[in-house]
Amino acid sequence: MMSDQTNAASCAAYHSYSLSHEATCKSQCNADMSRESATLHGITAITNRHLCTGDFFKQIEKIAALHPDRIILREKDLSDEDYLKAAIVCHDICTAYKIPFSVSGRSSIAIQMSADLHLPFSRINELQKLAGQFKTIGVSIHSIDEAAAAEKAGASYLIVGHIFTTDCKPGLPPRGLSFLKEVCSAVHIPVYGIGGINLKNLSQVRAQGAKGGCMMSGVMKL
Repeated sequence: MMSDQTNAASCAAYHSYSLSHEATCKSQCNADMSRESATLHGITAITNRHLCTGDFFKQIEKIAALHPDRIILREKDLSDEDYLKAAIVCHDICTAYKIPFSVSGRSSIAIQMSADLHLPFSRINELQKLAGQFKTIGVSIHSIDEAAAAEKAGASYLIVGHIFTTDCKPGLPPRGLSFLKEVCSAVHIPVYGIGGINLKNLSQVRAQGAKGGCMMSGVMKL
């Protein structure tokens, strides 16, 4: 549980953002959905505040209002203190919209907030120790062997990549849809593809047995 002091410090640091914007944002996003007939069902949204052209927290709320499967707060370059402040605000937004929220990598912060956790496969040993402390722990994997090991260690879901060509992995060939299908066939937990995924090719991803796909730039620039 967060202390009153920590929560107060967070609120002071982010006083410019308030959930009083909720009704306005919901109205705007509902209008956008009506015009574009699009939601983020089947999408795990991964944040990158550097891709935002406006206020980061308003963007998170806009994403949440479109009902993705989950929002993962990445923001690797933040200090633990600043990450916690951002996580508190994002968690509040996700709670308001009933969207699952995950802390990326920072297990102590996830425990402090009673939030879900997402880990890279390189921390598989930590996953085994932490599995009983979280309702949901996701793991990023890059091979069938890693997928099986992560499931055995207690992972709740997997993120598998990269599936399509993406600017995030210049020079690295994508593993492709066939690889995604193999992973989905090898495990019994939900799988999300990542890398070059958008709403147009999401159906191809799900056709391989995946529950959905992950998006970063696509959601941060909505």
